Amino acid sequence: MVQNKFNISFITKKFKKSNNYNASADLMMLEGDTLKVIKKIPNKKVKLIITSPPYNLEKEYEKKQSLEDYLNKMSPYIKEFYRVLKNDGSICWQVGSYVNKSEVFPLDIFYYKMFKASGFKLRNRIIWHFNHGLHSSKRLSGRYETLLWFTKSDNYTFNLDKIRVPSKYPGKRKKNYIAKNKKVSGKPSGNPLGKNPSDYWEIMTNEWELGFWDIPNVKAHHPEKTLHPCQFPIELVERCIFGFTNEKDLVLDPYSGTGSAILAALKNNRRSIGCEIKKKYIKIALDRVKKLEEGKLPYRKFGKPIHIPSGKEKVAQIPREWVKKNYNFNF
Repeated sequence: MVQNKFNISFITKKFKKSNNYNASADLMMLEGDTLKVIKKIPNKKVKLIITSPPYNLEKEYEKKQSLEDYLNKMSPYIKEFYRVLKNDGSICWQVGSYVNKSEVFPLDIFYYKMFKASGFKLRNRIIWHFNHGLHSSKRLSGRYETLLWFTKSDNYTFNLDKIRVPSKYPGKRKKNYIAKNKKVSGKPSGNPLGKNPSDYWEIMTNEWELGFWDIPNVKAHHPEKTLHPCQFPIELVERCIFGFTNEKDLVLDPYSGTGSAILAALKNNRRSIGCEIKKKYIKIALDRVKKLEEGKLPYRKFGKPIHIPSGKEKVAQIPREWVKKNYNFNF
């Protein structure tokens, strides 16, 4: 076990694995369509479901269909999620937008009604901001996605102290008051452990100083990059794990891909279930688990500041061709 300065434990050990549901296993990898294999999980066993489902964007693991058909197909999955979740459990549903002929359909708007109809209660609509992605030519480039945090009941796990960030003004006090004809200085108005990190996750320079959460999406030069086209950053999952689960709790990713949610759970002393239909992704996920066991897993460390260019890098310079043409630069 490795301990970092934020008191976050990094577990590196030999994990007990199973390809079926096994209450004593650290990792259960269920191969096949989620709607079929999730039935192997007994009722009310999972503390946190966290995933990024298919967006209906015609990736290799999905067939593009009408938005209505896509949403109708997802409805029975949500009912299964409700079944396997503990009464004090949570689900974090991270989605972007379905795009058709440059028209944008924000999926979280549609999913909210579906989860609500199944009995879930929305606690936060979290904005995940990132700085890189595709550049659009017919609309503004998208640089955020949403994470819907639902709970199954009003009695749920929320470890706010585990995810607090330092206050910007820790010395701020309540108003002075008069007691026994003497002026008394007000008590500190904040929490000694820091402030609530809010539902807008962005880093400007260092999230642990400014209190915003921003996690880079997994692109070409990210240390966690695999061949999966829509990969979860481990750090995004960790924030939900710290806030909504306790050690030894069970975390499920019903669309586990190359295992980012699995790794986030295992390295922080939680148990994990992954459901995945693609054998090649399962192989990559298990290879990454092996690297975690060996202490060799490449990943972006929790709380690491985002790189800010100095302006002197070659890629930060205005190209000579543009300068020669005397463009009217707006930057």
